[in-house]
Amino acid sequence: MSEFENNAFFWQKLDTILFGSSFKLTQNIGDVHPSYHGLIYPVSYGYLEDTTSASQGIHAFRGSVKGEGIRAIIIVTDILNKEVEVKLLIDCSNEDEERILLFLNQTDFQKTIIVRRGSSIPSWSEIE
Repeated sequence: MSEFENNAFFWQKLDTILFGSSFKLTQNIGDVHPSYHGLIYPVSYGYLEDTTSASQGIHAFRGSVKGEGIRAIIIVTDILNKEVEVKLLIDCSNEDEERILLFLNQTDFQKTIIVRRGSSIPSWSEIE
């Protein structure tokens, strides 16, 4: 694996964005999706205020483990909207992550992958 892949500095930058933003709740756990009435949110969902993404800000799922921070990101490919989007998984347990993956992969029009937090420090960052 390249030392640029999944290294600690990437996750540190995401943490900085998270700590400098407020989570704006748009859907509570159990809410029905506004466009697809057969989809029920498995955890809370919203976005980080004062951030930029394809729409209103960086989208995020907030799970059940308070204080856990960002453990993973989800990359979503949607062929109906012809878009790719990254969503943060904040304070999520392994069970929360599984429910989110099942939720997002329900249709044939949208599929996702998960990238879990890495901790490797690249050699180019070491001071000699």
